[in-house]
Amino acid sequence: MGKQVIISIGREYGSAGHLIAEKLAAKLNMDLYDRNLLDEVADVKHVDTNNLSKYDEKPHRLFGSRTVRGYSNSPEANVAQLQLALLKSKAADGDSFVIVGRCADDIFRGMENFISIFIYADREARIKRVLERHPQLDEKQAIKKIERHDRNRAAYHNYFAKGGKWGDKANYDLCVNSTRLGLEGTVDFLCKYIEQRLGH
Repeated sequence: MGKQVIISIGREYGSAGHLIAEKLAAKLNMDLYDRNLLDEVADVKHVDTNNLSKYDEKPHRLFGSRTVRGYSNSPEANVAQLQLALLKSKAADGDSFVIVGRCADDIFRGMENFISIFIYADREARIKRVLERHPQLDEKQAIKKIERHDRNRAAYHNYFAKGGKWGDKANYDLCVNSTRLGLEGTVDFLCKYIEQRLGH
């Protein structure tokens, strides 16, 4: 692609959003950023990635945290701000990429050639996918895991984003149910949508 393009993928837990983003980035020959952003943050800050990963995309905890002169003692807030700053820096450098979560739908809104997508799925499909990934869980535990992850993602997004609610269709250019077309079909559909949006 000759011009800068940034694609944001928001997702429900168990919707295959990360896999779809991964395949989409590969088809479009673009970099993918998700948890691997932590590796770059860790490299810049000279810390172990494992020390940061437990705070990745976690909601800011108000109890016991405070902000003084713009600096927070909340590790969740600090990790979030470091990742958001890194994404903004990459965008300012003219990089094109696919980004999963991390409030990208909010921080790049209004930017030319920015496309925000939200992936969701039928409840039964999400439960099945979680059980396949975590065979030690039973169905009841899988449902609790889905609800907990979605609750945390919503809390994270709605705290750090300046506008728009996580999962609200008004916040995205396109919302897609991955159950309808399946993994590959959803990726192909998104590629066509992106091509049309960019005028190819």
